[in-house]
Formats: sequence, C-alpha cells, structure tokens
Amino acid sequence: MELRQCALQALCLPDPEEKAAVALSLHAQAATISIATNAPAPPADGRLLPGHPPRPELRHHTAVARRSPATLEGRAILVHAIAHIEFNAMNLALDAVWRFDDMPRAFYLDWLQVAAEEARHFRLLRTHLQGMGWDYGDFPAHQGLWAMCEKTAHDIVARMALVPRTLEARGLDATPQIQAKLRQVGTPDALAAVGILDTILREEIGHVAIGNHWYRWLCAREGLEPEAHYPVLAQRYEAPRPKPPLNDSARLAAGFSETELRWLTQM
Repeated sequence: MELRQCALQALCLPDPEEKAAVALSLHAQAATISIATNAPAPPADGRLLPGHPPRPELRHHTAVARRSPATLEGRAILVHAIAHIEFNAMNLALDAVWRFDDMPRAFYLDWLQVAAEEARHFRLLRTHLQGMGWDYGDFPAHQGLWAMCEKTAHDIVARMALVPRTLEARGLDATPQIQAKLRQVGTPDALAAVGILDTILREEIGHVAIGNHWYRWLCAREGLEPEAHYPVLAQRYEAPRPKPPLNDSARLAAGFSETELRWLTQM
C-alpha cells in the first residue's frame, strides 16, 4: 500500500462516510505506509475531483441561503454548512498528499493527519445533524474552498499560503462568533454544537499551523521572504480578505506573526 495512490483513490470516492473511513484508516497505518516520490496519475476515466455525493446540490456561494440560528431549521442549516466545509477540508488535505512532489515525508504525514481529523470533524457534525432530524445533503452548499484548490493546483507555495493559512484561517475567526450566537440560543442542540466547535477550533489551529510551517519551509527553499510574498500571492490568486474581528490568540498559536496580524487587520 502506497500513501499517495491511496490518497488519490480516497479523494475520488463520492460517498462521504467511505471517504472519511479511508482517511482515518490510512492515518492509523501512517507509521508503516510507503510514500512514492512521484504523484500517481489522475483518473483516466474522466471522474471529477474531488468525488462528492449527488447531494448536497452545489450552488454559487451567493445563492446559498442563510437562516437565523434562533430556529431549529436555521441551526441545522448552519451545522450543515460547517459539515460541508469539513468535507471539503478533508478533500483538500487528501489532494495535498497526492498532488505535490519533492516534499519531505513529514509533509505527506502532516496532511494525512489533517485529512483524518477533518474526517472526524465531518462525522461529529453529521451525527449531530442527524440528531436534529436532518442529514448531510439536505441543504444546498457551495464549493468556495475547492475553487481555491483548483486555482493553486500547480503552485504548492500558493496552495500552502492561500488554503490553510487564508481560507481555513478564516474559520479561526468565525468560530467564536458562531459559538456566541449558539450560546445565546441556549437550546440543548445549540449547546452541543458549541462543544463540537470547541474540538474543531482546537484542531483547526493545528491545521493552520501545519500550513504556516510548510509555507515558510517552501519560501526558505525557494529564497522567498514569506511575509513579503504573501500579498503577491493573495493578489495573484484573488484570495478573499479576512473578515474582522480576527481571532488574534488562535492565529498567533497557529504561527502567524504580529506583523502579519497587523497587515491582515489593515486589509
């Protein structure tokens, strides 16, 4: 069994539960798994990457409804949206494992760990959603995270800069605000969601830290200054700007510098 081939096969799987199970199984075998030097060839049969189920219906992000968490359905839509983000994040991590050549073994194992943790997050949220009377796929969703993955498919420096430390870092900022709204609602399902988000936030700090580490490692390898190069990449790939307020403590724990936080705040 070879990790990068297995990661590509998992990425192609359309069933979320099967994909999550494979990611967790691969991570459990990480200590003994082999890692190829070159990426496996993408599917020749025309399968789309990533594999995803027929539902949820995928729409442009402006066409995805938002509801108040004051209602049970509104909270279900919120939990569904976060579950979809975690599903996409699992795909993003698997894509990083199979796609990029010439990286140390630790790079592939780091992103395998991320894939496994995102799989666990997805399962936690899906189980909670089912307990509320709905399931993953019952509401429309968007593919904003994967769109940036496609843009950076041939630029590993940009991928590390703009997916984990830009798009996923936005979750560090948004999660405490979501938790505050759910605490205000105060129902058992809302408070249970707050607890799930505690786990996700703690582990997402680690995921963004992995992105920061490898972004800086790649910049050092290529003779780039990380803080100066980031705005160039953000403009080149039209990365979204952070939405204040920033979660400074979480971002610092994830490896952002004070200088970066000041620049992001000014954006």
